[in-house]
Amino acid sequence: MESLLYVAALIAAVAFAVLVVFLAMTLKAASKTLNNVASTLEDLEKQMNGITTETTELLKKTNKLAEDVERKSSKLDGIFDGAKGIGETIQEFSNSLKQISAKISRDASQNQEKASQAVKWGSAVVDFVKKSKKK
Repeated sequence: MESLLYVAALIAAVAFAVLVVFLAMTLKAASKTLNNVASTLEDLEKQMNGITTETTELLKKTNKLAEDVERKSSKLDGIFDGAKGIGETIQEFSNSLKQISAKISRDASQNQEKASQAVKWGSAVVDFVKKSKKK
């Protein structure tokens, strides 16, 4: 019976040794995987630093460009204000011409009889001058 106890202890020791060996192999494989992950993260960190630097430079250039556009836009405001003033002046001139034209039309229609008489008198004078030249 005692020998049975030794055999059982030997089987347990061998099983434990096999378990330790497989556990060591698993931990070694996990260690390699974690080393690969750490290396990949270092590479990713380097790339992110490069991207961050480029993004910062791009942001600075974008801000400079926005300031330049704003400065040039403010210079154009004066031109647009001047053009607006010219447009208003032309509109006022056009309105004045319309008023003058309307007044002339009104006056012409009111003085149509006088104009007609003036034309008749002018025609009579021209006829008289022609007759006097013929004689």
